[in-house]
Amino acid sequence: MTPAVLVLAGPVTRDQVAGLCDDVRALLDATGAGAVICDVGGIGPPGLATIDALARMQLAARRAGGRVRLRDPDPALSALLHLVGLAFEVEGQVEEGEPAGGVEEAVESGDPAL
Repeated sequence: MTPAVLVLAGPVTRDQVAGLCDDVRALLDATGAGAVICDVGGIGPPGLATIDALARMQLAARRAGGRVRLRDPDPALSALLHLVGLAFEVEGQVEEGEPAGGVEEAVESGDPAL
């Protein structure tokens, strides 16, 4: 299934948070997908309202049985999310502990078995 995309444009305000959470739940219900892609490329400089909105959207998605993945996050947003201890999957980013696509682990013939 193709995940739905929710585009956040402009600075996010606290007044928008409830509506964004409703949008995430509705997209998960409508598509049946396990994730909503949140395009954050156009939100501008991130602030605490943006972090609050993303955290609440992730919580709403988890409660609905899904998750939120970010598309095109600004490095400042990624740093701020990391600073406050929030982990989001980023579209196109290899999951932690997983090899990059097309990479295979090689075994040397002289390596001892584990």
